Formats: sequence, structure tokens, C-alpha cells
Amino acid sequence: MGTVALTPSLTRPTLVDMDTVGRPRSPRRVVIVAYPGTQALDVTGPYEVFAGATALVLSRHHGATAPYELHLVSHGGGLVAAESGLPLGTAPLAAADGPIDTLVVAGGFGVFDARRDTELVGWLRDAAARSRRLATVCTGTFLAAEAGLLDGCTVTTHWARAEQLASDYPELAVDADPIFTRSGDRWTSAGVTAGIDMALAMVEDDLGSEIAQTVARWLVMFLRRPGGQTQFAAPVWMPRAERSSVRRVQHEIEADPAADHRIAVLATRAAMSPRHFSRVFAEEVGESPGLYVERVRVEAARRQLEDTGDTVSAIAHRCGFGTAETMRRAFLRRLGVAPDHYRRRFGPAA
Repeated sequence: MGTVALTPSLTRPTLVDMDTVGRPRSPRRVVIVAYPGTQALDVTGPYEVFAGATALVLSRHHGATAPYELHLVSHGGGLVAAESGLPLGTAPLAAADGPIDTLVVAGGFGVFDARRDTELVGWLRDAAARSRRLATVCTGTFLAAEAGLLDGCTVTTHWARAEQLASDYPELAVDADPIFTRSGDRWTSAGVTAGIDMALAMVEDDLGSEIAQTVARWLVMFLRRPGGQTQFAAPVWMPRAERSSVRRVQHEIEADPAADHRIAVLATRAAMSPRHFSRVFAEEVGESPGLYVERVRVEAARRQLEDTGDTVSAIAHRCGFGTAETMRRAFLRRLGVAPDHYRRRFGPAA
């Protein structure tokens, strides 16, 4: 687990006019696409990152070329109401004619109507062909996928929509954990504020770590956020087995995570051989008994880290991990962060 998943870059033509030492002669055009029902932070987060980087470069270097030129567009232009009701001033799509450096597709509840807008989807397809890179924020992945712009890519989206994305677009490889992914020149990010993480990574790619780090500090952000988005996700409801004997074992695991839940013990409770029990459990629940026990114990420990001030060692013992180190390894596997880091973000106030 981790903040970002990367795959090797694909070779595409560079559409930015560069001088002989690799500096842009003109600003990189960043075009952010909005629509009715857009999540406002999906727009304003990346916008502020690119605008902050531009202000920083211009303040440090007299006569420098602005690194970015920002455009916010929508089908028809004018005021677009975000899903919160916040009005966003946009230009029409035609304002983004010509070469584009970075095309950003915002997310929001309105994306499920927007992906039925054939003119917008067609424009996205054309605009992406004129762009050096394409980025999506949150459920903006659905709109780009509808345009066929992410086929064969590893992508992410908001953790709550990942299963739907994989179902609606089986040609995508959906990974629900990273804060953002990069698959060649296709970037996708998780929900809402993750668009800021992705934009900071793009600035780092374009202008270097020092500029990106300074912008991150202004925004009171990590340049590279620890862990993945699984740490923010609500506990996943696990399917119940059809067989009553297996379902009873599930209830017993959840009722007492610290009990002895070795395969042989669980199989005896279900009146099956260990081998047969493991196969039946995996078929009906969707994962092995050992992984299920670990999932239940991690969720129990999460709740106690959030709600109590007990030591990590005490929680580890109470939730069946035995030692704090065993619990730490399980947290890193499942959530991408250690228990003490998790508590600092989500635990009770000191």
C-alpha cells in the first residue's frame, strides 16, 4: 500500500513549446473541466496548486515566464453550480482549443449525468489527443473512462466508488487504495482533496521538488501523504456465508477478535476438515479465513485507536495480535500506516 502507484511512462509527443535547455517558452495550459454537480474541491484544489506554483515562480524570478496558464471550462460556459451549490465561473469548451499541457477532469455526483453528455464526452476525446497529459480527480475517472481515455490503465477513484468503476468499465485496472496513480501520461486521483496531492506531484514533475514542497507548505499539506486512502475508508461490510456453520464462525470471530482463530480451531467449530473449511470459507466469504481474521482484528483495533487512549500494546493484545509489532505489520499491510500514525490522525483529542 502507498500514496501513489506508478507504471512506466508511455512515449507521446510533447505539446509544450520548449527552448534549447528544456524551459517552456510559453505557459503550460492547464484546462480543468467542470459540469453541473461538480465537487468544488476537485476544481479548486488543483487550481490553487498550479496557481500557487505560478505565483511562486513569478515572485522569485523577475521577467520569468509564468509556468502555468489556467482555464476552467464547461459545456456551454457561464456559471456552473457545484454539488454544494457553490457557483463556479467557467468558459465554454471552445476557449480550450489548441494544444493543452494538462487536461484535468473533476469529479462529483454530477459526473453520472455528465457522462451521458455525448458532446462533452466527444470534446474530451478530442482534447485529450491535444494534451500532454490527462488527469482525473475523484469520480472524474468515470467521465474519462466513458470517453475511452483510460483503457488498459491502472486507475484509482474515491474508495466508495471503486467497485462501481470496476463494474462499469471492466477494461480498467482499478486500485482503490492509492491517493493517486500515474499510468504513463494518465493520472488519476482518489476522492476530493487527493486532487491536491496529484497536482503537487505534477508540479514536482514540471518544476522540481523545491517549488512543489513550498506550495505544499503554503497549503499546509504533505508533499507526499503517508499511506493510501484505505485509512480514510469506512469499514467494508463483508458478505455473509450461505452455510449456517460458516456464518456462525464469522459471528464468533467478530464477537471476540482476540480468541484463538487458527484454521484448525475454526474448522472444528464448523464441523469440517481444515482443508475443506478453508475452501468453503473462501468461496462463500471472498477471502481466506486467515485474511478475514486479520481484517476483523484491524477494524477492531481501528475503533479502539479512534475511541480510547489505551496504549498500542494493550490494544494489540485485546484485539488478538499478541504484540504491538504484529499489529503494526497488519496495519501497514491493510492501511499503509502504522497504528501510532493512524491514532495521530483519527484518535481522540489529547
